[in-house]
Amino acid sequence: MNVYRSVILTSALLFAPFLHASEDAAAKLISEAPADAKVYIISPKDGEKVGTTFTVKFGLSGMGVAPAGVDREKTGHHHLLIDVDELPDMTKPLPASENIIHFGGGQTETEVTLPPGKHTLQLVLGNHLHIPHKPLVISKKITVTVE
Repeated sequence: MNVYRSVILTSALLFAPFLHASEDAAAKLISEAPADAKVYIISPKDGEKVGTTFTVKFGLSGMGVAPAGVDREKTGHHHLLIDVDELPDMTKPLPASENIIHFGGGQTETEVTLPPGKHTLQLVLGNHLHIPHKPLVISKKITVTVE
């Protein structure tokens, strides 16, 4: 049993620098955002009643919009979070799903179709790799009621 512990400890010590290096490399993939950058939902408004299909317009100030894959300083692209209660890891690329929609083409609005009921909407700006900026550029979460 002691031999196994020694092998595990030796392996951990040998690979620790590589683990730290990959964390450093990952941190370098996060783009800086100006402190005054803001992303927001222009429409619908918080508390608004909407039809099953409605337009969501995205707003951004203090930064510009660039498509995914285009690495330009002080730019990013939108990600719309629908009914997301717990934010994903904001140090990694945002996962694409039916609840986290990527707008890597640089789009600034979209049509959304949701079932009747209350739903939440929130925007997150991601860099060329879909990784949120530092500091985080995230909108206030709004609630809409689909009739």
